[in-house]
Amino acid sequence: SSRVVEIQSQMSERAVELLGLPEDRPCLLLDVGCGSGLSGDYISDEGHYWIGMDISSAMLDVAVERAVEGDLLLADVGHGIPFRPGTFDGCISISAVQWLCNADKKSHSPPKRLFRFFSTLYTALARGSRAVLQLYPENAEQLELITAQAMRAGFTGGMVVDYPNSAKAKKFFLCLFVGASGTLPKGLGTECADAEEIRQAKFTNERTRFRNTKGKSVKKSRDWILEKKERRRRQGKEVRADTKYTGRKRRPRF
Repeated sequence: SSRVVEIQSQMSERAVELLGLPEDRPCLLLDVGCGSGLSGDYISDEGHYWIGMDISSAMLDVAVERAVEGDLLLADVGHGIPFRPGTFDGCISISAVQWLCNADKKSHSPPKRLFRFFSTLYTALARGSRAVLQLYPENAEQLELITAQAMRAGFTGGMVVDYPNSAKAKKFFLCLFVGASGTLPKGLGTECADAEEIRQAKFTNERTRFRNTKGKSVKKSRDWILEKKERRRRQGKEVRADTKYTGRKRRPRF
């Protein structure tokens, strides 16, 4: 649908922006999970060249039909990135990398496949370049697993979260540096001095939140209320002081 196409191109645009490419020359980019080539179109419009990899021949057929400008490769990135060292000036991936967390075959080990992907990607990228991977993690554990394997493979960097306070617009971009470590770009919609601190806090809170979801809602618990009040304070809102009564149930008759 056109809505999907629109979101896809917005994310491609943001991913390319986070790559911080040099403005004075065309670059060669790798598009991991390129699908029908929508992000490729954006890369071409920006005057860069690209090679797309995807595991779905049906999607690549669509890309061929659409006569995209990039070269296409049918391959499972869990087997690695089959290019010579330093081939690419950058890599983007839109909504694809989280699939490596699924074991589709008995023989699949997600940590191994992720490590193989990241270590060969690291090699295929030129020194000083970046990989920006937009993904939809299922939970904090997945984020942790993906990030850990990327760091094991030699990348530095971390997660950039756009619009962290919006359920709809929130997007995760794993922003990775090869060689020289850059400063992690700010997520859109964070608008606060200490984005880093919030990200750390967010990860830890998120993890406890998942642990508690065994059937009963932790929403409205004392911890949940304190967390929410703290979040609102950080946004500069007026919030009442915490007392021993915070989060306590009222008696039915007051």
